[in-house]
Amino acid sequence: MNLIVDKKLKTPVYLQIVSQIKRKIISGDLASGYALPSERNLADNLGIHRNTVVRAYTELKADGLITSYQGVGYRVQYRTQEDQKQKKSVNWPSQVKEEYLKLESAFDDLFIKAQTESKISFAAGMAAGEVYGQDEVADCLAKIMASGNRPSYFYTPYQGDLELRREIAAFMRTKGVLTNPGQIQIFSENNQALDFLVTLLLLPGDKIFTEESTSPDVYRAIELAGGEIVPVPMDEEGMICDCLEPLIELHRPRFIYINCSYHNPTGIVLSMERRKKLLELSYQYRIPIVEEDEASELYFEGNKMPSLKSMDPGENVIYMYSFSLTLVPGVGVSFMIAPKEVVKSLSNLVSVRLVTLDWTPQHLACQYLKDGTFAEKLEDFRQIYKRKRDLMCACLDQAKKTVSLSYEKPKGGVYLWVKLPANLDVALLTKEAERMGVSFIPGGIFFPGKAPEGNYIRLNYSYPTEEQIKKGMELLIQSMQKIQKNSGSQPSML
Repeated sequence: MNLIVDKKLKTPVYLQIVSQIKRKIISGDLASGYALPSERNLADNLGIHRNTVVRAYTELKADGLITSYQGVGYRVQYRTQEDQKQKKSVNWPSQVKEEYLKLESAFDDLFIKAQTESKISFAAGMAAGEVYGQDEVADCLAKIMASGNRPSYFYTPYQGDLELRREIAAFMRTKGVLTNPGQIQIFSENNQALDFLVTLLLLPGDKIFTEESTSPDVYRAIELAGGEIVPVPMDEEGMICDCLEPLIELHRPRFIYINCSYHNPTGIVLSMERRKKLLELSYQYRIPIVEEDEASELYFEGNKMPSLKSMDPGENVIYMYSFSLTLVPGVGVSFMIAPKEVVKSLSNLVSVRLVTLDWTPQHLACQYLKDGTFAEKLEDFRQIYKRKRDLMCACLDQAKKTVSLSYEKPKGGVYLWVKLPANLDVALLTKEAERMGVSFIPGGIFFPGKAPEGNYIRLNYSYPTEEQIKKGMELLIQSMQKIQKNSGSQPSML
């Protein structure tokens, strides 16, 4: 919008601005809805005081030619009576698919609050920031770019960088899985991987078995693809497989989704006996298993359990792994191992939906796998997470003196699943803790379609520092005590 002001004229500058903008609006050069420059920008461009622009815009508003919106600025608002009759706003809610309007957003809202409002977050399942230093990451990126052996830094094949897939195949051999680059599809995170997979496999009405408590990202992806969740009960050994056969006969599921090593949110590890039973049923009924395995390297004590994929004699198990807990925070890389026919179809689907997969995290992950840094850092992550787990557990043990909570100390992973007294309102606790600057995830979010049998919260210890854990747990326990006191009842034993 070109305006010219002449300070030598007798006509006040603000009226010169009003006159020129008015002509442009009436002539149609500035259409209704056109965003005008901000007061400060227009003043700077014309070399005048901001108050002069304010006065001009106020005059145009009084004439009904422009309007202002808080946080947006000024827009042209000029319509003839004929325009007013013909132009009607789109009813956007009616345009959006009903399943997306009804999509449960509580988990996302809590996660966003945890990252933007809370001073201390026990909600986010993210890698510790202490392991990979900024200078170290910068040096690695510089090394990648200086190598000069790649055709383009900003493009990778739809299946993912070939060198990364080769390194992943080598990494999987250390986990007892023989695979090759042609059976590996790269994604940015496991949520994306699952979304693509269910788009590929599910038909409306298909039944999917999951553990009784499962991540909202899992059940929402399945439901949006038209599938129906059938939760399978769990105990301290994971999914109860003895009850699976009659459920399979009844529902004939499309696949079984399981997070069997340091399960999110409970931290439970599926026992060896049940892993064998699950695979046996898979082959008996020809039902695929989708195994999510991102926390399996984070074992602190006891024996490391083999993945279902490593025990799979054929190709019944589709395997998903993410580096989100064991790499640089915010650098998203995950992968899926599946039969070549599935991977080819996934790659085709990626080509339809994405221009390219992000090169930076792929090249970083590839370099760290290739030079041995990833394997070395895994031990650092285990030690750090173990200290943080022990610290958070010590705080909870101390809290038991005043709040009758309970939990099972996990042998690895990044989550604590805490059961609170039945009379302690988790919704009120969430609000009070947020007011104190601490966030966590209420347990009810992990149970699709029904309330949990118990009063739970999920606490993450991988992301906060040890100092934040000390301070945050102190504030969280104070919040529990306050809610319990205000309820007017004594803590009940579980």
